[in-house]
Amino acid sequence: MDNNTVYTIDALIQKIIDGEKQYDLSKIVLAYEKAEKFHHEQKRESGEPYITHPVSVAYILLELGMDTDTICAALLHDVVEDTDCTLDEIRKEFGGDVAMLVNGVTKLKNIPTNSKEEQKAENIRKIILAMAEDIRVIIIKLCDRLHNMRTLGFCNDTKKRNVSLETMNIYAPIAHRLGISSIKEELEELSFKNLDPYAYEEIEQQMNMRKDARERFVENIKEKIRARLSEDFDKLPQVDGRVKSNYGIYKKVYRDGKEIDQIYDRYAVRVIVNTVTECYNVLGIIHDMFKPIPNRFKDYISTPKANMYQSLHTTVIGREGLPFEVQIRTWEMHQTAEYGIAAHWKYKEGIKGRDKDDNRLAWIRHIIESQLESDDAEEIVRTIKSDLAPEDVFAFTPKGDMITLPVGATVIDFAYAIHTQVGHKMCGAKVDKKMVSYDYQIKTGEIIEILTTSVVGHGPSRSWLNICKTSEAKSKIRSWFKKERREENIFEGKNELEREFRRNLIRVPEEDLDKFLAMDMRRHNCDTLDDFFAAIGYGGIALSKILPRLKDEYTKKYIKEKQESQHTVKHVKTESGVIVDDIGNCVVKFSQCCNPLPGDDIIGFITRGHGVSIHKTDCPNYLNSSRNPDDAARWIGVHWAEQTKTNYFKVTIDIVAHNRIGLLADISTTLAEIRIPTNELTARELKNGNANIMVTISIAGVEQLNGVMNKLKKINSVISVDRTGK
Repeated sequence: MDNNTVYTIDALIQKIIDGEKQYDLSKIVLAYEKAEKFHHEQKRESGEPYITHPVSVAYILLELGMDTDTICAALLHDVVEDTDCTLDEIRKEFGGDVAMLVNGVTKLKNIPTNSKEEQKAENIRKIILAMAEDIRVIIIKLCDRLHNMRTLGFCNDTKKRNVSLETMNIYAPIAHRLGISSIKEELEELSFKNLDPYAYEEIEQQMNMRKDARERFVENIKEKIRARLSEDFDKLPQVDGRVKSNYGIYKKVYRDGKEIDQIYDRYAVRVIVNTVTECYNVLGIIHDMFKPIPNRFKDYISTPKANMYQSLHTTVIGREGLPFEVQIRTWEMHQTAEYGIAAHWKYKEGIKGRDKDDNRLAWIRHIIESQLESDDAEEIVRTIKSDLAPEDVFAFTPKGDMITLPVGATVIDFAYAIHTQVGHKMCGAKVDKKMVSYDYQIKTGEIIEILTTSVVGHGPSRSWLNICKTSEAKSKIRSWFKKERREENIFEGKNELEREFRRNLIRVPEEDLDKFLAMDMRRHNCDTLDDFFAAIGYGGIALSKILPRLKDEYTKKYIKEKQESQHTVKHVKTESGVIVDDIGNCVVKFSQCCNPLPGDDIIGFITRGHGVSIHKTDCPNYLNSSRNPDDAARWIGVHWAEQTKTNYFKVTIDIVAHNRIGLLADISTTLAEIRIPTNELTARELKNGNANIMVTISIAGVEQLNGVMNKLKKINSVISVDRTGK
């Protein structure tokens, strides 16, 4: 695929005419005309007419061999989102399938979300649900993203990074799992170029320096293999050469700490034959011609990857002493490797996501099943990052059945991959006949035996949710707790909510709780408070996700109303600079454990006979005490008063530096230059030879303190500057 071409409708039509596959050309032209009409006034960031984007997406899909409705949907994929055109119009003119595909790739609008991340997650959730209905939705979306990545150069740096990060984390893994390697590799390469341009340029330069020698080496190897194969084949197999992508080299050089010369598969030769038998015959010939490197042979024909990729991989060394990889596959395997799930449309009339027998689509069902148990929209993003990671491990049951799991998967994941009930009844596991713990991470080739119990009522532990890796296992565990432990879930959920409310100083009267949580109950399909508590209990609702919104709601509904009703207290002048909510001006003291300063978030503790003690909200003493039901009621809201004069507070700064002559003088001079009073200064030598200086200064607040610390960090030899709680 050429990533620099600006495609036109004429080029699209010509490609259809030149191809062997039959298309409804009049329907495609009609879709183009409608898209051109609605996008007529719109421009891309490059200044080109907007219509060039949908036409280019349609062209990429045509290269994949997709069908007429997919091409039409690609041409129309932005009209509902970006223009006045409606989905009903598309349905009437182009039929239900085209309308469904367009709707599947159209972003959601006006949905209540708390962040851009949540908005993105909701849109990805919509795409996943749509692709379960028809897999063509995600293929259109992948081609849409590919063309956007090809033309990202006209966007600002922030947008480039954000789009590239999403592409690397979400769309490239999906392309990998669907087996569309041509799109996956280009998405990764373009993302890498934007995310780490310096590393990309460095690898590009190193590869260009060796370009001529590399090309000669690959051509020489290809000629040798062709000459040898001509002795055994009447019709010579196709022999191609390739060089590993910059991103592929980057992963091994920077992530794995290897030198470029240590990357065995940076050069590769691909041999394409007609039958599986010929694959193994060619393998024998290659091993006869070159010396194979031990432990570098992979048979993906007998053990296909999860995305149905099949090929033989072997790494060998030629007489030049340079290692290179040889991939051997049939033409059918090659089509699957290049086009993945899209290969079905290249030679058939097309398939849909309803085909439950297609293993490539099984992961979509796992993702959707996990969504039924958890209403956390961002869970889907985490699922894609973990379940669709390019690296998989292959392990076996004692009977020899192979189970494929993502890297990092545990024996719990393995148990649930065998069967739901095996997971529920699991009481232990053996790896290669040795007992292991539940958090043992599986490695390729191991034989895993899951030990089960027949005890009635035995089920998974809640702690397993934090141990297992796959969404399939998490979903099944949540489902068990949802069905089997409702009363326990309600109790656990209510306790957890109350704990978090106490920790975040949220005090909602019990009679108002239903109303206060109404929005979240609706959003998570909970009819009653007990349903809501139960969902928290079995893990269907993540409190960490909803608490920021609840805190904002509480502040608006209770704190601000209270402050407005007590506005006379707000302006009380205080010697301490702190006002205690509900009391106003009273005796306060600043705790020595955390030394709060103006600008810090603070909380008050009602002492016995000594007024109110002021702490920072991240003070360990507060965090521990607020979890104690006996102490929780003694914590009270406080806030900094409007300052009518400048109060000074003592704070101690902890400095670690390389020991040298003049270090203390430089620190003292820096503080004097910015007119900061020094109350105390002590220094000592650490065991590693560094110097540790503790300096107590008088400061007006957090903002001034941050400025002082930044100045100190710039002193020569200083390693770290931290504020202490003393």
